[in-house]
Amino acid sequence: MEFLPTTLGTRPRLAVEVRAEGVVAARAEDAAAALTAVARASLVEGALAPGLKVGNIVDKAAVVAAVRKALDGVAGTGRERSRDVTLVVPDSAVRVLFLDFDQLPSKAAEALPVVRFRLKKLLPFDADEAMVSYQVMSNVKGSTIKMVAVAMPKEVLDEYEKVVIAAGYLPGAVLPSTLAALAGLEETEAADLVVNAGPGAVTTAIVQAGVLMLHRSVDMRSDVGGETVANVDAPAVPAMSLVDRESSAQEWAQQEALGAAGWDRFDAAPVVDVAEIRERTAVATAREVTQAVSVAAAYFEDTLQVPPETVLSAGTLGAETLATMMDEGGLAGLRVREMVDSGMLQSGAVTATVPRCWLAGVRGALRN
Repeated sequence: MEFLPTTLGTRPRLAVEVRAEGVVAARAEDAAAALTAVARASLVEGALAPGLKVGNIVDKAAVVAAVRKALDGVAGTGRERSRDVTLVVPDSAVRVLFLDFDQLPSKAAEALPVVRFRLKKLLPFDADEAMVSYQVMSNVKGSTIKMVAVAMPKEVLDEYEKVVIAAGYLPGAVLPSTLAALAGLEETEAADLVVNAGPGAVTTAIVQAGVLMLHRSVDMRSDVGGETVANVDAPAVPAMSLVDRESSAQEWAQQEALGAAGWDRFDAAPVVDVAEIRERTAVATAREVTQAVSVAAAYFEDTLQVPPETVLSAGTLGAETLATMMDEGGLAGLRVREMVDSGMLQSGAVTATVPRCWLAGVRGALRN
């Protein structure tokens, strides 16, 4: 699902993902997306604050420099140098929802206003001013039309695009992080459970034969004592009653932001010990990530009548760290592996400075 008009066949051969943890870029020469070059640039803590309100780019100079460094590392030289890129943005800056329609115009130009009207009551921002894209998941004659809709505040999208432009490149398509990663999966009958986790957010997704069944994001960031940390005093995410696939999928598509403005509001005592803050952050992150995986695994089993055997790790935490969190959180029965394997990269493309766990989003963005 792309916010800007480009076809899959002409999607740029460069991709860059901007995350609070840093920026990663990659190049692929063809639609198979075997990565030929990758590069990563760090961001200082707090330079990027993903969310649905203007102000995602806190330190523009730092973010622009990181984007330029990462893209310059993969863009090539001379005549082969490319300026068009696919931009992958954080999940926290978008909303992904499942919608059902009894009928829908076949032409996209006529269908989009209908989708926007439905989103008016579901989005915490103005649907008329948002960038909206959608993909029909099921459209069997005589049955309900099921789709996935993606919406992003236009002003927030502008922030990310302007960073890429200031770095000397042109955003030709824009994709949310997890949906970009899912584009790298093969369409098989076996369902995949994907976890895109970083220090401040986690998204779980289930996809089967190219059909998205679950997309659930949790933002773990909250201001405590002047530091951005996970909300360590928030209650665990309650298990939802799963009535049937259709009704529960609608519920699970809602992304809930944790923090001072959310349902888990709490009064925190001032914290001045940085070491203590970091320790609390790590504990809270592990708890929220484990809870998110547990909830997604329960939904997987309830919907498909079989428990998941493997979790695909798409986030910067990495499969090893995610596996450790799950083991310590009581989910030892699930195997974890990286979503990007060695066969998806050309020899020498990845170094110790760009681990595979960073590459799921850009690799999927490059795969047509």
